[in-house]
Amino acid sequence: MSRWITEADIAQYKEITETEVKQALDFSVKQVEKNLTDFTDHFPGPASFDGFYKPGENKNWTTGFWTGEIWLSYENAAELKDKTAFRHAGLTQVDSFHNRISQKYDVDNHDMGFLFSPSCVAAYKLTGSEKAKEAAILAAEQLVKRFHPVGEFLQAWGSMDDPKNYRFIIDCLLNLPLLYWASETTEDSKYRDIAEKHIHTTMKYILREDDSTWHTVFLDPETGGFSHGSTCQGYKDGSAWARGQAWGIYGTAVAYKYTGREEYIEYFKRIATYFLNHLPKDIIPFWDLTFGDGDEITEPRDSSSAAIAACGMLEMSKYMNEKDAAYYSSIARKFMKALYDGYRVTDSEQSNGQILHGTYSKKTPYNTCTEEGVDECIIWGDYYYMEALTRLSNPEWNIYW
Repeated sequence: MSRWITEADIAQYKEITETEVKQALDFSVKQVEKNLTDFTDHFPGPASFDGFYKPGENKNWTTGFWTGEIWLSYENAAELKDKTAFRHAGLTQVDSFHNRISQKYDVDNHDMGFLFSPSCVAAYKLTGSEKAKEAAILAAEQLVKRFHPVGEFLQAWGSMDDPKNYRFIIDCLLNLPLLYWASETTEDSKYRDIAEKHIHTTMKYILREDDSTWHTVFLDPETGGFSHGSTCQGYKDGSAWARGQAWGIYGTAVAYKYTGREEYIEYFKRIATYFLNHLPKDIIPFWDLTFGDGDEITEPRDSSSAAIAACGMLEMSKYMNEKDAAYYSSIARKFMKALYDGYRVTDSEQSNGQILHGTYSKKTPYNTCTEEGVDECIIWGDYYYMEALTRLSNPEWNIYW
């Protein structure tokens, strides 16, 4: 028996209903409201501990997702007093992000989009905050400093002058909307030009022959050509890290949104098909797509990957023909139904997060990551779960990315 269902099997699964979307979104907004006491002047870390996030400072690559939850709550709150509270909290956090980028604190990486799109770009779009606008433009300027003309890509981490760091990762596709926004806002094309070069390089090298994706691609610093692929967070180099494949789904959707290049729709379909053919029976992936039904005892799920994939499918469906749009929208609703039925937090005494059973990183003999947040709430999983609910509740929602 296969450890995975097939893409065709998913046709039999139920979609989340409008009533369930509303119920889930209402709870999520209330959950954020309850957390404002601890997380207005402080930020949750990447992962919960026994289901609960702990307050900390604005560091690491993940804090923007929490501020994004605040802005999603601001948009979805029913009462004016609640909107006022969320607005205050969101703008308080904008002050922190402005200070972080001004002081260049923990910003020497490519994750400026993850940090500043759901926090400061969102704040500017929703409130017109000039401080948010300034912080996001500074973040875009910080990001383009990581561009390598040889190979035409944005380097992920590490010193820019070390040949061992000549690499990009699939996650970076979600950092690029910050650059498109910056070009639109400043009328300076340099940000967009660099984003499009990075997208082109990513699409050239990130897909493998079987339509799985590399997490990390190393390029030759002399020629800019492909050197080798590897993983930091997947099970091993040749496996398909579930969150990386989900970043590919959403990343190709935003790549198409900003470029209109038709081949990106085909890349999206290839990446999504591999993802859909490597899911267990409840359609919430294990942390690496190598694993499937029968691996529950030793291997955790990554609910955040399903939420990311749902957002990507809902985004790409806006640009597809009617048949394909209906298909991928339906798949997204099925992911959200599975999360609603089996993974969402339903009691604030159980957890202060939104969805359970996420995995940040799991150490294996074959990868280089530090184990963290295994079978916990994951802050970006919470954010993308709320984003997907918002998309379903309001198909005209103006995305932060």
